[in-house]
Amino acid sequence: MVSPPASSAPALAPPTLRFTDTGLSVSDGVTRTGLWSVGTSGGLGWEFSMDLGKTWTRGDGGGFEVKGDGQKTIWVRSRDDMGNLSEIVVVECVLDTMAPAALSTMPVEQTDLTRFQLQGLEAQSAWEYSVNDGQSWTRGNGQTVSVIGNAFPRLRVRQIDLAGNPSEPLDIRLDTGKGWVEASTNALVPNALGLLDHALLIHGDIVRGDADFVRIDVAPGFRLKSVVLTHYASADAIAFYAIQRKDVFDAGTDVSKMMSYGHFGPGDLGRNLIESVPAALIGAGPMTVWINQTGTISTRYVLQVDVTRIQ
Repeated sequence: MVSPPASSAPALAPPTLRFTDTGLSVSDGVTRTGLWSVGTSGGLGWEFSMDLGKTWTRGDGGGFEVKGDGQKTIWVRSRDDMGNLSEIVVVECVLDTMAPAALSTMPVEQTDLTRFQLQGLEAQSAWEYSVNDGQSWTRGNGQTVSVIGNAFPRLRVRQIDLAGNPSEPLDIRLDTGKGWVEASTNALVPNALGLLDHALLIHGDIVRGDADFVRIDVAPGFRLKSVVLTHYASADAIAFYAIQRKDVFDAGTDVSKMMSYGHFGPGDLGRNLIESVPAALIGAGPMTVWINQTGTISTRYVLQVDVTRIQ
């Protein structure tokens, strides 16, 4: 980068120059918006340069728009009616307005689960999913995802690039095949999902007398990272969950036998339900999840279960 020349003009206050850093990080200088804001004090005017000071453009209002993807180096300075100039303020960014390609999936056969591998993820990108036709999106983890339940007939997935541009969504049907499952209502015979070494989405439709019992077996070399409520749809704002460190749920209502338990509802969206569980209880092995609604109003939920490899 070429450094701006020092100024011998009277000491005018330099302007402020800002852009909105979008995307997966808000401090990496990569953005999908070319709108820049400029602020001056004392009624001073301002001007900017896109070519390292070879040419200058008078500013109008509180900002300007940069177009054309790529690395950008912006110079801006204040000026008064006499033509006096301030020191030059320099800000750099990368402008990226191009949406990434849509994801594709490769299904993997697995008992009781719809399991798929995401394909087409760009380097340094992330992916999101929606169960409500794109009204809201939740960040996923890893590149392999399993889904089990009977609440939502399809899942939408999209990738988000480093600048925050979303791809076109990919629709995945969930109401066909082995993954469309009504979870067991028997605490002693929960749905056994096999060894888990990747992300899992559990979705269900519960009501009084129709609880869900699902068994998770964390694979050797992994530990449970989080169990997050990512969707809750019901006029009844209170449901109940519990997790027992066992291959069945025989704790009944004895909370001393549960590794995590409590009420949850719309106010708990995004909360990790095992955040206070001791590390000794979240390693490899079986654990059974109980999701219950004591009221008569149907409640639909999604739990996102993530594991992480033990280093």
